[in-house]
Amino acid sequence: MSRVGCQGCRDGERLPFSFTMAFHPIVDAESNKIWGYEALVRGTEGQGAGDILAQVDEANRYKFDQACRVKAIELAGSLFSDRATRLSINFMPNAVYEPAACIRATLEAAHRVGFPHEQIMFEFTENERMVDVAHVRRIVAEYRKQGFLTALDDFGAGYAGLNLLANLQPDLIKLDMELIRGIANSPARQTIIACVTTMARQLGVTVLAEGVETEAELSALRSAGIRLFQGYLFAKPAIERLPDVRFPGLDDLSGETGSGSVTVSSKAA
Repeated sequence: MSRVGCQGCRDGERLPFSFTMAFHPIVDAESNKIWGYEALVRGTEGQGAGDILAQVDEANRYKFDQACRVKAIELAGSLFSDRATRLSINFMPNAVYEPAACIRATLEAAHRVGFPHEQIMFEFTENERMVDVAHVRRIVAEYRKQGFLTALDDFGAGYAGLNLLANLQPDLIKLDMELIRGIANSPARQTIIACVTTMARQLGVTVLAEGVETEAELSALRSAGIRLFQGYLFAKPAIERLPDVRFPGLDDLSGETGSGSVTVSSKAA
């Protein structure tokens, strides 16, 4: 892995495919504000992430991972008017050969566009089998040292979520959408998520619920003590721009109670 990564730094060759980023908001339901945006890979002609990721292989994984970080930061630098807004970037743990070295391009990009690197969060997914958990632990430790936030994505699906939580102890966990789907009418899911939320709180880990699609799901999740959300209920991802965000059934930003939903223009971000 080290040789592939080092060569990826040197060769200067372009990726054999092009891509860009879409932005999906993460909202704080207690303050009715946009907490941040997740950068999602997309094709330059609107193709979904699957079409792009299908072209990633062992030979270009490192270069793709690095290019995604830089692209996300450069776009955020031009789109985020509020520098307190966080940027969440997905990364491939198996593409990072040496944490301190592989973060240099990220730091340089943030400095170049004037984006505070302390507002960057890196998400790693438990759906990608981690060949060496100890190596991922070193990545998390280095990122914390540099001032980044870290998040475990798709928690509740994939490979050994509780084991990864115990080993890595990220700043956030993102509940998998399949775990929350139908929670409003499922006592079992309500109990599981309430227990996960309590456990996370005791560990000092923030819980974020992703894939929220209905107000009933939002209400049930808020009852469990969750305040950070992401999903189509609030907005759909927008390519190379920030979408307008709905706050359905939540209090108005001015403090007045809304009877339906509040829409916040992306310009506020």
